[in-house]
Amino acid sequence: MKQDIPFDPVEGVSVAVIPDEQALTPEGQPFWQVYLLNHNAFPLENVIINAKGYGEQPDGEKVQTSTLRYLFEEVPAHTAVPVESIDPAVFHLNNQYWVSYYRGAQIFDKKFVFVPDSIVPDNLIHIALLNRQGVLHS
Repeated sequence: MKQDIPFDPVEGVSVAVIPDEQALTPEGQPFWQVYLLNHNAFPLENVIINAKGYGEQPDGEKVQTSTLRYLFEEVPAHTAVPVESIDPAVFHLNNQYWVSYYRGAQIFDKKFVFVPDSIVPDNLIHIALLNRQGVLHS
């Protein structure tokens, strides 16, 4: 049963959202790219990422985006892999990335939630693994 599975804390894994100056929205704003970062000295195996947005529109209407799922057989040590492009039009929502992976026979999972309006230029920091500016969630 689920209670019999040990869930150790996730360490050395994060999600970053980086502005992509090469891809622009029709309004001329950059699209942003979501990356999964593995800071560990070991690879992540059978990585599944469930991505979705949810929250309220400015008029109070509740909204939820489609849930998208991504599979990576392996994310090598000390690397970042692109997950998806994200439109700034959904930055007013909670943007959730639920990451599950194996290290050997042990399963790990963690939800990374970018709260509304947290993906903004004021929150950009240098992300060494990508050598770029972005919003980091660890």
